[in-house]
Amino acid sequence: MKALIVGAGGQLGRCLAIAAPEGIELVARDRTTLDITDAASIDAVVAAEQPDLIFNAAAYTAVDKAESDEDAAYAVNATAVGLLADAATRHDARLVHVSTDFVFDGQSGTPYAPDAATNPLGAYGRTKLAGERLAGEGALIVRTACVYAPTGGNFVRTMIRLMGERPEVRVVADQIGTPTYGPGLAAALWTMADKGVTGIHHYTDAGAASWYDFAVAIQEEAHAAGLLSAIVPVIPIATSDFPTPAKRPSYSVLDKSSTFAALGGPTRHWRVNLRTMIAEIVAHG
Repeated sequence: MKALIVGAGGQLGRCLAIAAPEGIELVARDRTTLDITDAASIDAVVAAEQPDLIFNAAAYTAVDKAESDEDAAYAVNATAVGLLADAATRHDARLVHVSTDFVFDGQSGTPYAPDAATNPLGAYGRTKLAGERLAGEGALIVRTACVYAPTGGNFVRTMIRLMGERPEVRVVADQIGTPTYGPGLAAALWTMADKGVTGIHHYTDAGAASWYDFAVAIQEEAHAAGLLSAIVPVIPIATSDFPTPAKRPSYSVLDKSSTFAALGGPTRHWRVNLRTMIAEIVAHG
């Protein structure tokens, strides 16, 4: 089997490459080697490589910047998905597309099912939802949230850095979701693709946490592992105390029942995966 990873230079793209099962022939393309907003470029690569699977790990993820640059976000998060879907159809490949919890408005008091009503609050969520609709009926679409990994820019690595530099950190405590360990997400995507799963599904780690909860756990685990020499106060703040251009959902926990059924069991709790990631940083720098 041959797989094309689009967005291979990003955090999830690298995780997908590492998690690839034995026997898979990988073709990796990042933004310097493939313009996913250009139909001719996409078709040329897919026609030349003839992949069985196309993983779209590329995305415009600057949530706040998207509010003033929605056209650019739409080009990457929506138009490009349609172009990849068209190329996949023409060349008999299956598309695996990654979406986001930001397609929901955060007003639910219970985890969002894959068929729950969508109502994005900002440009990022709108463009990602548009991308889902352009992915095509035969695609596998997996919504996730707060992805992090041992390398790349993410909340965990940022918190560890700030906690080592500042006398205190202030973190929003009234936005609830679930962190997601990138290697676990990548493994799940490979498994679901191998099983021929299609449609919209949800994947995050198990459990739920506010950004404040997550930050406190990061400090505890990093300090225990020797990455931080001291404990600093983590101050919970309200979303209103930290205004941003984009409005974020206050509750975006995802119902993963269909995904668990496809994978044959539940994911690990986010705290367990956080500990795994900290251990990876300690082991490899």
